[in-house]
Amino acid sequence: MEGIDSGTTAWLLISSALVMLMTPGLAFFYGGMSRAKSVLNMMLMSFASIAVVSVLWVLIGYSLAYDTAGPFVGGFGYLGVTGLISDVDGGIPVLLDVAFQMMFAVITVALISGAIADRAKFGAWLLFVPVWSVLVYSPVAYWVWGDGWIGGLEIGGYNVVDFAGGTAVHINAGAAALALTFVLGRRKGFGSESMRPHNLPFVLLGAALLWFGWFGFNAGSAYAADGVAALALINTQVATAAATGAWMLVERIRYGKATALGFASGAVAGLVAITPAAADLTPLGSIALGLVSGGVCAYAISWKYKFKYDDALDVVGIHMVGGIIGSLLIGLLAASSAGGSAGLLYGGSFGLLAVQAIGVVGVLVYSFVVTFVIAKIIDLVMGFRIPEHVETNGLDAELHSETAYAFDELDELEGAESSSPTPPGEEVVSQQARP
Repeated sequence: MEGIDSGTTAWLLISSALVMLMTPGLAFFYGGMSRAKSVLNMMLMSFASIAVVSVLWVLIGYSLAYDTAGPFVGGFGYLGVTGLISDVDGGIPVLLDVAFQMMFAVITVALISGAIADRAKFGAWLLFVPVWSVLVYSPVAYWVWGDGWIGGLEIGGYNVVDFAGGTAVHINAGAAALALTFVLGRRKGFGSESMRPHNLPFVLLGAALLWFGWFGFNAGSAYAADGVAALALINTQVATAAATGAWMLVERIRYGKATALGFASGAVAGLVAITPAAADLTPLGSIALGLVSGGVCAYAISWKYKFKYDDALDVVGIHMVGGIIGSLLIGLLAASSAGGSAGLLYGGSFGLLAVQAIGVVGVLVYSFVVTFVIAKIIDLVMGFRIPEHVETNGLDAELHSETAYAFDELDELEGAESSSPTPPGEEVVSQQARP
């Protein structure tokens, strides 16, 4: 291939791998937040999204998202992407763009799964993933980044800003998650039983992997190893850091203690909010955005108890709300010194805020309505929710014939150790070694 910029290509290769890492990171994040009896099922929903969406993206998803057609969905000119093998655009192989955007498609679907933890049939999920990817994700990606109506929308000289996926990824996934909670209903014991995360080290590990991978998500969206990428990277870091502090402060005020779960959740809220704005804010503006998103999302996750929808792992409260905050505050905090349009606080007009709001509402309504219809049809055809006894016994054992933790073997081992006589001279060592 001629015309390849090796530096840009290397950066996009690395960024693609970083974004790929985010989905296993999400699996750990969600797996740790779920209950011990269903952790494998929760993690498998993310890993299954990798497998299904990757194949589907090459077959049809990329074409629907990026082949220029009408204002609402792309065409079929890139089916199988075979015709793109030798193409170069912007200094990179076009297939690299296919791969980079594939990773976005993968994690967007995986994000939804957290809302329906502990109660969805795995087979129904495997059907939902490809249908939703084709009917919701690809059209919305086309609207925002292809040649669709959101990308072409203009008010007062302002166009919609979504640098790396506030609307196409996070609002899209959050609205879909909300729709699924209505179709599947609430978990048994929701609001009356403790459903605390079973493994907080998993949650922290998952948040760390997401944070690390997000540099590819945001800085990689510059499509060059340049100043825009550098701005996106530092904005991502400081917004996320500020959001963790704001979230834990809210916890301290409301409950008297800051928690590890709050730190991890605040980090994800900050990452979500800065995603659409990473290249249009100054670092100071990004800190402000992080503070707002961390604080608001810390309150938003409790709305499910007030409005009685069971968003199990806070997809709505973090991704939908965080995506809305990040997309709308561009209208206030965007700075022309960052290379784009100016928001209201930097001398701009209401035009940018208005065009951002239209983009947010358009994606939110479309994703919610179409997801609700898809889920209802799946529920009527094969049932989307597991039977009550499966939920009670745990999805891991019932659906996968596996368990994450061999508690029975540990109990047997501890029983054998307690019944065995302690060799002479080892009493003190034995007592010190045991908790």
